[in-house]
Amino acid sequence: MKWFGRHGATLAVLLPMLLITAGTSRAEPPATSFSQIFAQLSARLSGVVVNISTTQAPAVAGAKGTGDSPTPSPGSPLDQFFREFFGDRGEPGAGGLAPPVASLGSGFIIDPSGLIVTNNHVIADAEQITVTLSDNTMLHARVIGRDPVSDLALLKVDAKVPLPAATWGDSTKTRVGDWVLAIGNPFGLGGTVTSGIISATARDIHAGPYDDFLQTDASINRGNSGGPMFNLAGQVIGINTAILSPSGGSIGIGFAIPSAMARPIIDQLKATGRVERGWIGAQIQPVTDEIAEAIGLDKSRGAMIASIDPASPAAQAKLRPGDVILAYDGQPIDRSRQLPHLVADTAPDKLVSLSIWRDGKTQQLQLKVAALDPNRRPPPAPEPAKPPPPSVDALGIKLASLTSDLRKQFSLSDTARGVVITAVPPSSAAAEQGLRPGDLVIGAARAKVATPAEIQQQAASAKKAGRKNLLVRVERDGITRFVALPVEGG
Repeated sequence: MKWFGRHGATLAVLLPMLLITAGTSRAEPPATSFSQIFAQLSARLSGVVVNISTTQAPAVAGAKGTGDSPTPSPGSPLDQFFREFFGDRGEPGAGGLAPPVASLGSGFIIDPSGLIVTNNHVIADAEQITVTLSDNTMLHARVIGRDPVSDLALLKVDAKVPLPAATWGDSTKTRVGDWVLAIGNPFGLGGTVTSGIISATARDIHAGPYDDFLQTDASINRGNSGGPMFNLAGQVIGINTAILSPSGGSIGIGFAIPSAMARPIIDQLKATGRVERGWIGAQIQPVTDEIAEAIGLDKSRGAMIASIDPASPAAQAKLRPGDVILAYDGQPIDRSRQLPHLVADTAPDKLVSLSIWRDGKTQQLQLKVAALDPNRRPPPAPEPAKPPPPSVDALGIKLASLTSDLRKQFSLSDTARGVVITAVPPSSAAAEQGLRPGDLVIGAARAKVATPAEIQQQAASAKKAGRKNLLVRVERDGITRFVALPVEGG
């Protein structure tokens, strides 16, 4: 029986080793022990890891972004607890211009010709990039391409001889509990190796729209950003990018961009110097158990459409808010966050099939994916609604017709439409869903609503049909989402 599966170590080999270690503290470990496996991998792989140092333009003393915690790259706003692994950075002087800012990070060679992968934030705003190889050879590097959204960059150095190169692994086959090695070259010290296991997969750390990180307890510290994470086959399955750390040091919670996401992006950077992503123009949200019950879906799965951009592929395919995308181009959607990755990886102009849940049944649609324009303007404000009748109590909240006084009280624009929530009782289902006074209910049971009475009628119909929850569409600051509320007003 395999104990480590594809990594090669067997229970029959490791069990005697464990018994020897337990019985005699001075016994020499056998040649196939873990220490030998790690040592052999480290010796073979350290040569593909490089140190990356950059020199940036002098900054005005006291200016923001010159301290130890740099401003994240556009498109990758990390939470304050997620520290990017810049190395020591120059501190500004007492006045005038600060000295050039130096940043230290890691990278790894993916081609003998001198192609090197690292994080975008390691080389962001760099005027000069220097790569130090494992034998201390220093080479100037140029940027082939960079992608702030995924925080990846591709560099090129001109070496006199072919360089050792890493091979990609398949991160989709990585399991929680698999052993990994994290190798970096921080601060020019040379290769630094740590080991650990995969703690979780598909982590969302709110760093960007395509979060899908591998989490590991292997120690990752400043200067390791951009370095590779290897499986025990010696293949790159991740790129070390961020840690959870209030203090800035490793506490055993590190994150790596999975190779399944990184490799296609690096391939695009290598081919064209830029990344082109697919776009369908639909804002989505998770399907909770309550929402699934309210719309008659068997379980919480898929990605619910919260809103659609006008003139987008989603609009042209006649998708509607409230539709649940169950499958995209033949790929089932179990978690809503799968959909952005699938769409982004789709080539523009490709025709894809969608399986959606609408009106209590599955339907099939086709959609032509467009190219994502990062500078696209937000959709226009909705049309103004007619003044609705007076307020009522429904779904455990107080709902009122929109009036000029209520618009002023809740800072609602003249174009706001729907029914305004004026009160949300503490500990109610609505409060647990994050609803608050000033939110607008613009739809109920997939129908637009303009009066509180219409919401009451939809709640009564849902109750008569045996539903425990009513699906309502809520708007706040121009952003819409769906919430399932108990028809009994709990």
